[in-house]
Amino acid sequence: MSPWRPALSRSVLLRHDRVRGADLLVLPERVVVLRGPAGHIVRLCDGRRDVREIVDELGVRFPGAPVADEVPLFLGRLRDEGWLR
Repeated sequence: MSPWRPALSRSVLLRHDRVRGADLLVLPERVVVLRGPAGHIVRLCDGRRDVREIVDELGVRFPGAPVADEVPLFLGRLRDEGWLR
């Protein structure tokens, strides 16, 4: 697992939309609706936890889910988009 400690990029905000009942990534000129556990994952990206700690916490929260395989890939995609640093 990577020693990377993911955090939101400075231009990205995480907000909860009560009307939609969904978490949102608010980007310059764009909003991304986070579905399923994506909001839970992004909330753990505070720059203090490394990827292993995020996976471990999600494994407790979502027992039986394939978090060890899927979460690092998801975080990598968010970093590739420039939404995480």
